[in-house]
Amino acid sequence: MVRRLIVLMLFGATAQAEVVVTVDRNRVELNESFTLEISVDSNTTSDPDISALEVDFIIGQRRDLSNTTIVNGQIKRSRSWSYSMMARRAGDLTIPPISVDGELSQPQSIRVIEPTYEPPGEADVFITTEVDTTETYVQAQVLYRIKVYRAVATRQPTLREPIFTGAEVVIEVAGDERNYESILGGKAYAVNERVYAVFPQESGQIEISPARFEARVLRDGRITGRKVFTSESQTVDVKPIPPAPAEFQGAAWLPARDVTLSEEWSEDIEQLVAGEPVTRNVTISALGQLETQIPVIEPPSAAGVNVYPDQPELNRRSETDGIRGIRKEQYAIIAVTGGDVRLPGLELPWYNVETNEWQVARLPERDVSILPPDVLVAPPAEVAVTPESDAAAVVAVQSPFWRRTAELLGALWVLTLIAWWWSSRPSREEREPPQLPVYKQQARLLKQARKAALAGDASGLRTAMIEWAALQWPDRPPRSIGELAGRVSSPLADELKLLSRSSYGPGEPAWDGDAIAKAIRSFSLLPEAGKEAGADTLPPLMPQT
Repeated sequence: MVRRLIVLMLFGATAQAEVVVTVDRNRVELNESFTLEISVDSNTTSDPDISALEVDFIIGQRRDLSNTTIVNGQIKRSRSWSYSMMARRAGDLTIPPISVDGELSQPQSIRVIEPTYEPPGEADVFITTEVDTTETYVQAQVLYRIKVYRAVATRQPTLREPIFTGAEVVIEVAGDERNYESILGGKAYAVNERVYAVFPQESGQIEISPARFEARVLRDGRITGRKVFTSESQTVDVKPIPPAPAEFQGAAWLPARDVTLSEEWSEDIEQLVAGEPVTRNVTISALGQLETQIPVIEPPSAAGVNVYPDQPELNRRSETDGIRGIRKEQYAIIAVTGGDVRLPGLELPWYNVETNEWQVARLPERDVSILPPDVLVAPPAEVAVTPESDAAAVVAVQSPFWRRTAELLGALWVLTLIAWWWSSRPSREEREPPQLPVYKQQARLLKQARKAALAGDASGLRTAMIEWAALQWPDRPPRSIGELAGRVSSPLADELKLLSRSSYGPGEPAWDGDAIAKAIRSFSLLPEAGKEAGADTLPPLMPQT
């Protein structure tokens, strides 16, 4: 016991001393600084050994931080170090493992590119904007980057956000504001950077007006009047959704830079037991796409297995290349009978905006052995038989009293079984299927709406969509198809508007059932009214002075 306790303490000490290295950006320009952070989950007195970094990096200012937290009476201590770094050369560089108390961190990769911008003359303050691409597709991500450069101190800074005109867009903040240093023309600048992810909702052209930075400049001990600094304007061409190839007909439109599928099982699935549920979690990760845009993957059926989907979990995280949308699907799987079962693989077609081609993310099929349910049978007790015990048993069986007693007990046991069966028999109310969960009801209504659209049944289409919307917004359901169109994204919104106008009179434009059916397969919900008003508003950029 003592030996086991010592081993556990040693393993615990090893886990606490884990060294973690992170960088605030893994893509920088040669003349820009970045922050390297080293942290350990222990109150060590040793400093990191960063001598190996000096080969490829210039090491600047260092900051130390010790932290102590108490949770449920348990004390946890940690320590971290932050370094301001600047690369000595361009290229794909590696931050080697860093040692603290003999423990090593994992290596980190960072890409250093040549400077892409030169300052306007000897300007002490200026602002730049850029987009990562000038040509994209509907619903594909465009990264819009704003940088404010300051070589002098400023007072009362304000960033006037640009105006987006042309094609309709949805704007999301892609990560936290970043602060670093940059050396341009031999002059050091403090840089404040903010990145936004722009998602066009229709084809056409996005025109972005210049961003404007206003501040009072502190120079030679004097403060100037309010000065205005403007950036260049930007333009992005948005191409319509390309038709899917024959092998991907009917696939939902998912433009992204990278899409992966992964899965986790709650139990070992090499051998499942019939009747025992197991949970399968399938995670869809799409770089350059919102989590609400990731389509549902319908679980394929397999003979001998029942699949019950649950509510999905939607998340996102910000990376160097923008927003990564994450959708986690959860399925309860119950095997019905024993035997060998092949669980079909999962496939998700998507469009790679970097290579301009359709690709498929896959999970392979699995062969599973289903075991029959366990039947617990009590083994017979081993009884030593002697001539005396055998004679006593014969006398007991032949006795009328014991024979009547055994018969009575047997009859009572049979009556008990009958009573238990009768009481456990489900009533008519219990045999009625339970009400479907909301998301299943919505899926059924959307399927009815697609079927009605393809059949040209306008009345059935309206009814199904209004009933779906009542489940989506139970507190304020839309009263008409026109009102519903204002709450969903294009192209479904545009098609619903045509459907609404077509009921006004014979002179109104006809609606397209095929287009509506296709749009219903992939659409997203627009934010609340209050959020829509601020969707095109960039929060103020407040650089430190």
